[in-house]
Amino acid sequence: MFEEAQYFAPVKQDEHGGVTVELGRDHPGFADPVYRERRNAIARLALEYRKGDPLPEATYTDEEHEVWRLVSAELDAKHRRYAAAEYLAAKARLGLPADRIPQLQEVTDGLRPLTGFGYLPAAGLVPLREFYGSLADSLFHATQYIRHHSTPFYTPEPDVLHEVLGHGNALASDRYAALYRAAGKAARRVETPEALEFVSRVFWFTMEFGVIAEGAELKAYGAGILSSYGEIEEFRSMDVHPLDLRVMGATDYDITKYQTDLFRAESLDHLEDVAGTFWDTCTDDSIRSLTRA
Repeated sequence: MFEEAQYFAPVKQDEHGGVTVELGRDHPGFADPVYRERRNAIARLALEYRKGDPLPEATYTDEEHEVWRLVSAELDAKHRRYAAAEYLAAKARLGLPADRIPQLQEVTDGLRPLTGFGYLPAAGLVPLREFYGSLADSLFHATQYIRHHSTPFYTPEPDVLHEVLGHGNALASDRYAALYRAAGKAARRVETPEALEFVSRVFWFTMEFGVIAEGAELKAYGAGILSSYGEIEEFRSMDVHPLDLRVMGATDYDITKYQTDLFRAESLDHLEDVAGTFWDTCTDDSIRSLTRA
């Protein structure tokens, strides 16, 4: 698993402008020179992007489009069973292609008239405050590469499937988009690293790995669950706790494994009342009070 803005392969640029994405030895694409060169080229697109320019287009191979097709089809079936109603409605509203990887500009063009959100390309790690703060401007930093074709249902890092199938579909919901923006404004409002970390943890346990009660069933609305082929089958067996700001803000998690602790909203209204109100009103002092409670 991964944490947005933190769990990325390091990207380095030398004095001659050469770009290298440093994959770990256990990465599925580590020994594939063609894949590694493509990762470097896609990272360069993001590094050379300047805000206000057209979003860069990544050239994808037939093999990469096939990975998207395979995962998209499998997740579509799982979404019908496990995804929250609000997410399913937003997904239908956006109408992403199932047979090819869409460009970030294409997804942005679909989102803008719906909720005002758009994408910014990310080469790799984005500083936490910048990543979350950009949400206040209805902008989402996203990677453009896709996982290695040898493991289409696994990725050790966030890729375009997570960024678009997970977050993009969610951002087509007016109510989810408002929560993303509220989190972004909170990230800009707070000043200390501790308060920013608290804001990000609430986001992690809601918009990334949130679950919600719908009738007698537990459904997922978090992008991390809904973009994970394996985790979406397992989330109902995890330790599910009531939606509690203090506990969420103090709960540690392992980004390399399935999440063992999840927090349940009783309804979308409940999620907005708890997380939305927190992000709308939190300050360093109010967060400090929560951590002392």
